[in-house]
Amino acid sequence: MNGLNQTALQRTDAGVLDRMAVLGDPLRCRILLLCERQELTVSELCSVLQLPQSTVSRHLKTLLGDGWLEARRDGTSRFYGARQPASATALELWTLVRRELTASRSSREDQRRLLGVLAERPGRSQAFFSSAAGRWAEMRQELFGHRFDLEAMLALLDPDLTVADLGCGTGNLAAALAPHLRRVIAVDESPEMLTAASERLARFDNVEVRQGRLEEIPIGDAELDAATVMLVLHHVASPESVLAEAGRCLCGGGRLLVVDMLPHERESYRSEMGHVWLGFEHKRIETWLADAGFEKIRFTTLTPHQNATGPSLFAASAAKPL
Repeated sequence: MNGLNQTALQRTDAGVLDRMAVLGDPLRCRILLLCERQELTVSELCSVLQLPQSTVSRHLKTLLGDGWLEARRDGTSRFYGARQPASATALELWTLVRRELTASRSSREDQRRLLGVLAERPGRSQAFFSSAAGRWAEMRQELFGHRFDLEAMLALLDPDLTVADLGCGTGNLAAALAPHLRRVIAVDESPEMLTAASERLARFDNVEVRQGRLEEIPIGDAELDAATVMLVLHHVASPESVLAEAGRCLCGGGRLLVVDMLPHERESYRSEMGHVWLGFEHKRIETWLADAGFEKIRFTTLTPHQNATGPSLFAASAAKPL
């Protein structure tokens, strides 16, 4: 046998012997078997094995270093799980050891204690929510932002829909809709608003930005499955014309969502922000929608956000007849 082959053989033999040395400790094998069945933390392994943390940590370090385990960080916890053996030889070795270990009394006791440790996980979660119930809304907002749940609900939309954001402003709503729909059309009359919207929406290839008056929406007849008119009607002289135009653009069965302000007395809005209407009454919106040919009209007063300083809002939805 030449020198090269001898070196390769020695390297292979050393690898097998090293692995045999690692698995030659019964405690390390018990840890590996537990982590093969369930990812566990150090404290959970200590509870199952009834050993001090220093002992368990020492064996974990050896198993990690030899590639038998991998660690995963989850918040402040670190979970240890078994890795697929790196070679056929290692797999054969572990299969033999596992067969002997599984039949042992210590392994059966480990499994019984493991069930008890795992049963405590939901208990810890319930204890957390019991103690945090009074401040959970605040904690959730701090961790994940305000009303991420409503944004996630957009994933329930039919992905084949074509939806228009009429009076899109800088494109906030269109950007939220785009990942969930086949096509989004963002319309606004203001060139400045559309410039900002175009920059925001440039990353989406399913969004079209169009300039036009909402009294003459630049969208074809029955081109839309749904449309939104968000905080727009109070800026136009003839809201009923906008609603009629939206109805023209919707296909049969298409739906319209209108969000705007309830009646208020903030006259300063006329000069400061160019408002034409100081909010809308329930009956007025319903009448305009009915006159525009809509049916299934629903009107809902929205719950004000605790930090909001503006007037209360409503959401009105309606459907175009099939």
